Amino acid sequence: EVQLQASGGGLVQAGGSLRLSCVASGITFDDYTIAWFRQAPGKEREGVSCIEISDGSTRYASSVKGRFTISSDNAKNTVYLQMNSLKPEDTAIYYCAADMIINLERYGLGQNEYDYWGQGTLVTVSS
Repeated sequence: EVQLQASGGGLVQAGGSLRLSCVASGITFDDYTIAWFRQAPGKEREGVSCIEISDGSTRYASSVKGRFTISSDNAKNTVYLQMNSLKPEDTAIYYCAADMIINLERYGLGQNEYDYWGQGTLVTVSS
């Protein structure tokens, strides 16, 4: 059974930092791309960042590029999302997702491309 466990959300002031973690089990970690999505109240879910575990390729949404960094610890089957310079508009429930995706530019941030999802973790950025 595939399981994705997201954690690390919380309340932070604007300009602050948080690190989200996504622990994967039930998959061959190296074969997968892991992505972070977020959904703000009243808005559609959007792709934030993704990483192809086998070669470390990454992709970021333009709204977070330069502020967020995605990384993986293959020994721990864990993907991290380091979020710096947080803004109130980053407030959302953050979800991690996994699937076998190799063309990150075309498919990496498309939520329909992912079959496996974790539960969300809430990030709240106060102004």
